[in-house]
Amino acid sequence: MLPPQTEMALEIERRFLVANSGWRLLAGPPQALRQGYLSASPDGFTVRMRLRADGRAWLTLKAPAAGIARHEFEYDIPERDAEELWALTPHRVVKTRYSLQQEGGDWVVDCFEGSNSPLILAEVELETPDSPLTIPDWCGVEITGDQRWSNAALAYQPLSMWPKDWIDQYRLQT
Repeated sequence: MLPPQTEMALEIERRFLVANSGWRLLAGPPQALRQGYLSASPDGFTVRMRLRADGRAWLTLKAPAAGIARHEFEYDIPERDAEELWALTPHRVVKTRYSLQQEGGDWVVDCFEGSNSPLILAEVELETPDSPLTIPDWCGVEITGDQRWSNAALAYQPLSMWPKDWIDQYRLQT
């Protein structure tokens, strides 16, 4: 007998460059995160290990879905396993995440470190792709759907390695 059909986990998010520090008034405590990419394909399949400073660690598998949605599956793993995986991953992102008290969805701001500094991105998780959203004035250019800005892409080709025309296109300070 087959198990009952269940709905696949979906991540539906919109992403923005951060234009100013207005978000800081809404920010919760900082969460230091390390993400190591075990696999990432050009068509959007990724396997990621994430380790939070408090020792919580998990594997995430992502795959494309329709529009701005992605299939997302997360599995807790022991901190020791995460540290061992971190040592094996050549493609990494280090950032500090802030959860925000902002209406309209689950908002976070990520402040990137190392070769992706001084990049600051905001993202909001939505219930549906067409959920109404008031974009705060501290958000700048929307980058939803531009794969260059995915964390996996930034792990493989950090901001410090971007061609000048990409930097100029977004008027970034590096």
